[in-house]
Amino acid sequence: MKKEDLRIVFMGTPDFAVGSLRALVEGGYHVVGVITMPDKPMGRHGSVLQPSAVKEYALSVGLPLLQPEKLKDDAFLEALRAWKADLQIVVAFRMLPEVVWNMPPMGTFNLHASLLPQYRGAAPINWAIINGETETGVTTFFLKHEIDTGRIIEQRKLAIADTDNVGIIHDKLMEMGASLVTDTVDRILEGNAEGVEQDTLVPEGTLLHPAPKIFKETCRIDWKQPLKRIYDFIRGLSPYPAAWTELISPDGKRLSLKIYEAEKLREAPDRPAGAIRSDRKNFIDVAVEDGYLRLHSIQLAGKKRMKVSDFLNGFKNIEEYTLDL
Repeated sequence: MKKEDLRIVFMGTPDFAVGSLRALVEGGYHVVGVITMPDKPMGRHGSVLQPSAVKEYALSVGLPLLQPEKLKDDAFLEALRAWKADLQIVVAFRMLPEVVWNMPPMGTFNLHASLLPQYRGAAPINWAIINGETETGVTTFFLKHEIDTGRIIEQRKLAIADTDNVGIIHDKLMEMGASLVTDTVDRILEGNAEGVEQDTLVPEGTLLHPAPKIFKETCRIDWKQPLKRIYDFIRGLSPYPAAWTELISPDGKRLSLKIYEAEKLREAPDRPAGAIRSDRKNFIDVAVEDGYLRLHSIQLAGKKRMKVSDFLNGFKNIEEYTLDL
């Protein structure tokens, strides 16, 4: 079968998935339909509906689209069957019921932003950086009952620099993943995609790291941690959703503060963890147990993200504040 004749249904929601869908469309593959999440209510009263990035792209190139609330809904399943897909591709979507992933004769494969079986879950890029990994990658695998556990078709690796944050690695993996998706389709067409069981790739005694969904409280900085751990935590959540802490004023008032970019200073601290030192013009340093973290890009609640030097222009006496441990 030629790629022009292979009927593909694509499922995805965020920007990360758009890269793969665009690669399929521009590569001449026959995408017969796209499935994405329903529009998300936005604004104070939820009166504005925000379409997903995948929906916006699909509509821009004239692809048929479905946005089911429930993936076991009879009307949705009937519409999906009508597309007569040979193969389904999932990139950053949601957990599929068997009636969906087992529908096409060539199966359903997923692109995951990690080197499986490491970092199974919803936030693999974040957790790899938070944990200080120096390497990550992308994996394609066939779906089965247990999430992120199916036979691996192919993987590609990417180095993580000490200065990389989630935004940088996200964009690199999006591009790498898009290329891997089209190569995986080609392997399936060639009959060269049997895949290998994930268990065979794990040496005995290897610790598998999970990648669970990230919530607001997950992003709170623990200033009692070592310097490198805090530094990795900040870049593992930057630019979104962003690590945060609370500034405590001398009279006990609390202000929420997001930290997007920082630098490690390896010097013995002369004050307790969470204490602040500053020249009140150019820098803010936060003491931790084995050094200082110099803040470069921050955002006070209700304000815009800004450089520390700009922040200090309008925020006086910063050394009188402490950070909540």
